[in-house]
Amino acid sequence: MSFDHSPAAPMGASQRPLKIVWIYPDLLSTYGDQGNTIVLERRAALRGIPTETVHVRSDQRVPADGDLFLLGGGEDRPQILAAQRLSRDGGLHQAVQRGAVVFAVCAGYQLLGHEFGGEEGQPVAGLGLLDIRSGRGEHRAVGEIVGEVSTELNVPRITGFENHQGVTHLGQGVKPLARVVAGIGNGSGDGFEGAYSGHVLGTYMHGPALVRNPGLADLLLRWALGQELQPLAPSWAERLRDERLNAVLSNP
Repeated sequence: MSFDHSPAAPMGASQRPLKIVWIYPDLLSTYGDQGNTIVLERRAALRGIPTETVHVRSDQRVPADGDLFLLGGGEDRPQILAAQRLSRDGGLHQAVQRGAVVFAVCAGYQLLGHEFGGEEGQPVAGLGLLDIRSGRGEHRAVGEIVGEVSTELNVPRITGFENHQGVTHLGQGVKPLARVVAGIGNGSGDGFEGAYSGHVLGTYMHGPALVRNPGLADLLLRWALGQELQPLAPSWAERLRDERLNAVLSNP
């Protein structure tokens, strides 16, 4: 098997760069979640797709003209601050209304919902961008997770690392991202991991998630570009995914 890392031919010099917005890295950036932005940049570049990545700190406005927004994980207090500031800011809501893509991990996933558990387990208002509600469970989910992705997303089996005490219940307005093969996932007893609606997608998977799952990264790029992507030759990303899947599934 060859691993070709050479970039593809550009799609056109006049193409507007794909604007990737990493939201609040000073509050939501545990377990190397910045790696998700790097993978998106790299897989776009290999296809000749120009990108512009903007890091928006919590004292800055969220640009509503972004194409693809990313939120990472964080502790309880930073999560609460992020939810409050994003609610006041309104930029992310405006972006979603115009069809932008959102990918959120762990704490970022929870705060996209109607509510999540605060420092003492009290309900805290979320952004209402996903029809989910999260609280705090009795046991912490720590370890590898594997899931079979919803068939309509056309993404192969996913792998990641979870470390959370959240319990997330899905409402009628969302679909589960995947059915859990190994691990805990949403923790609500329904056997699901993550959720999505339209172009808003959340997951408990760190790893970082898009580093481990190039197919998931390509799904977000397809959504953001509104077009199919040219295939890439297998690379270290596919090899990493295969290694993690084999390690988990061979040791149940």
